[in-house]
Amino acid sequence: MTRRIIIDTDPGQDDAVAILLALASPEELEILGITAVAGNVPLPLTARNARIVCELAGRRDIKVFAGREKPLERRLVTAEHVHGKTGLDGPVLPEPTMPLQSRDAVDFLIDTLRQEPSGTVTLCPLGPLTNIAAAFLRAPDVIGRVQRIVLMGGAYFEVGNITPTAEFNIFVDPEAAHVVFRSGVPLTVMPLDVTHKALVTKARNDAFRALGTPVGDAVAQMTDFFERFDREKYGSDGAPLHDPCVTAWLLRPELFSGRDINVEIETLSDLTRGMTVADWWGVTDRPANATFMGDVDADGFFALLTERLGRL
Repeated sequence: MTRRIIIDTDPGQDDAVAILLALASPEELEILGITAVAGNVPLPLTARNARIVCELAGRRDIKVFAGREKPLERRLVTAEHVHGKTGLDGPVLPEPTMPLQSRDAVDFLIDTLRQEPSGTVTLCPLGPLTNIAAAFLRAPDVIGRVQRIVLMGGAYFEVGNITPTAEFNIFVDPEAAHVVFRSGVPLTVMPLDVTHKALVTKARNDAFRALGTPVGDAVAQMTDFFERFDREKYGSDGAPLHDPCVTAWLLRPELFSGRDINVEIETLSDLTRGMTVADWWGVTDRPANATFMGDVDADGFFALLTERLGRL
């Protein structure tokens, strides 16, 4: 059965790979639209990058909407130090020619959730949760209509990658994350604990390049660029592909394992702002609100990713 999804994203090289994996899987995933949000780079670039990725995959039919240009209550923090000044540094890709939709992304989210049968649309946020939270705050009636939210964000054992205690997507807009995690919508969370196990080693990147396609070459060049940061910071064998874990779970949930736990978002402390306070060991009586993933079959993940990218 085809799952109907909206991808909410701030591309980012790893966002681009997540989108490509979804575009390569039309039997399982119907993309109702892509909504861009400010995050890795400012909104004009994330809206541009989402269209570049669609055109790379030959999918000019996908509708791309621009959303919020800053967090709900804070100034925007971006990550050019990781993703480069465009967000998609690495490959040389042409400017997009497909249009940006005139409708605002938050309006599109609300209208789509109202129009589609209740419980049939899955939201897939790959960046800060600003657009999703804005839709929930403006139109609370749509919250109960969401089938599930599958998101990349947060950490427990890995703790933080932008501060000592916070993962970037949650840190950028912790108030938005608080709204989403308190919404009651079923959540599947891909934290750094999982994504740091999905490393693009040289052999895995060589497999992308060996596809011999524009998509394979572009993905290999993106991860080549992206990995310099993580190699330097963590001493790892390659770059973690954070966001494709979201798409991979939609396609092959058995590749992942985790627990149903309570996750709260820290919004008040300067020291731990944006921390996902995950009750992994069940030491509170707070009810579970998220399926928080802890592990991934990395070989299976990369086999899926390489096979699907080869279709484009």
